[in-house]
Amino acid sequence: QVQLAESGGGLVQAGGSLNLSCSASGDTFRSYAMAWFRQAPGKERELVAAITWGGDTTYYTDSVKGRFTISRDNAKNTVDLQMHSLRPEDMAVYYCGADHNYYGILRGFGMSSWGKGTLVTVSS
Repeated sequence: QVQLAESGGGLVQAGGSLNLSCSASGDTFRSYAMAWFRQAPGKERELVAAITWGGDTTYYTDSVKGRFTISRDNAKNTVDLQMHSLRPEDMAVYYCGADHNYYGILRGFGMSSWGKGTLVTVSS
């Protein structure tokens, strides 16, 4: 399994930007598809964005399309989530996840590994 650690969360005003980063260790990072999820208080965890092991295919949930960008650097074992035009409804704990099955991620199957999460707070 791969171990994941998120960073980059914090407080930002609505309309602002944040860049989340997830660092991986312990296994062959390039063999994993990666994803960012978020969970707001009282809500279920939802898939925000995903990227294949090679970075050639990405997925975004509708509410973040055009505002968020997922990218990965297999040389550095990192996956980033650039977030722009943040809205109060983007406020949540953001989690990094890894799994070998990219399409399984999109279908809601379980992830092999999870990070502990990083909090994003958006003030209106």
